[in-house]
Amino acid sequence: MERFPVDVWSDVVCPWCYIGKRRFEAALGQFDHRDQVEVTYHAFELDPDAPRRPEGTLAESLAAKYGMSLEDAQASHDNLTQMAADEGLEYHFERAQRGNTFDAHRLIRLALEHGRQDAMKERLMRAYFTDGEPIGDREALARLAADVGIGEDVARAALAGGRYSAEVREDERTASRIGIRGVPFFVLDRRFGISGAQPAELLLEGLERAWAARTEAAA
Repeated sequence: MERFPVDVWSDVVCPWCYIGKRRFEAALGQFDHRDQVEVTYHAFELDPDAPRRPEGTLAESLAAKYGMSLEDAQASHDNLTQMAADEGLEYHFERAQRGNTFDAHRLIRLALEHGRQDAMKERLMRAYFTDGEPIGDREALARLAADVGIGEDVARAALAGGRYSAEVREDERTASRIGIRGVPFFVLDRRFGISGAQPAELLLEGLERAWAARTEAAA
């Protein structure tokens, strides 16, 4: 059976990316050819220069980044929390432990080789947005890998060295080359791009359009 590739660029600390993941899953559940879809997640760092364990709260970081008050930052988080809840997700921004996500992306690439990429992506997002795990801490990442069936020692060894660093950087170069400036970003069948956490019905429409274009090209 010929596969129908969907490539997704996103970051594990991007609130819209988690919402977009759920919306895409809802769209995929309604797609007639979903059994042929092969989803691959690619790395995108919202803040490549972030330290592994930054100081300050997420609200303080948001306020400083966009020049807003703490009250406005909290209101933004409250709005996103409600939007996430509408998709069945539980956000706790007050628990979030910010950090550099490069190692998390390396772990997602390791999981791809183990056939556990989606599970790893899901676990990392839940760890950050719901559980308050330190997303930049290698010991925490190794423990989270064990939660999805990847040996903790295997994950720890990969993170201790430079494994998958080149693959993560190549994902980021590809994103730059094809003009991705924000995430989530979905590329359907190598030909159609969809930017943002669009509603499920629009994502489904994109899947159907990409499938129709493939069918037409093969005729």
